[in-house]
Amino acid sequence: MVRMKVKVVGLDQHKMLPVVIITDRDENGFIPIVIGPAEANAIRLVLEGKKPERPMTHDLLKNVIEQLHAKVDRVVIHDLRNDTYYARIYLTTRDGEIDIDARPSDAIALALRMDAPIYISEEVAAVALMVNEPQEDEELEEFRKFLESVTPEDFERNFRRE
Repeated sequence: MVRMKVKVVGLDQHKMLPVVIITDRDENGFIPIVIGPAEANAIRLVLEGKKPERPMTHDLLKNVIEQLHAKVDRVVIHDLRNDTYYARIYLTTRDGEIDIDARPSDAIALALRMDAPIYISEEVAAVALMVNEPQEDEELEEFRKFLESVTPEDFERNFRRE
């Protein structure tokens, strides 16, 4: 299994659908997963450190698991069929380990709330993990250098001219 982490939740610019990007620990590879708007919001809230006034669905599930004295051991995105990812939530209970079928978005939202690790299977990694290629773009590198050196005063000077 490959340990993953949530990098960002955003909007796919081509399909205009919410997407969560998960990366390996070293951020050498990533997987974009299209998710629903509610799940995107649930994941984004945790990433931003915000807590709603009342429990959302994933908060409710977390509370139920804790009240039953169980623990989310890990979540695993274990399969990819017809462009659909499949996940399992592994719970440690008094009676041993159980695993529950889940959508990856729900599994990720719950894992983030319970500080549980997120994995992908080797099979999913082999077909879905996209490798970050180092970019050799001179213009991009020049822009990065510019951004590192620019100050607010530089913008202020340009506004005064007009």
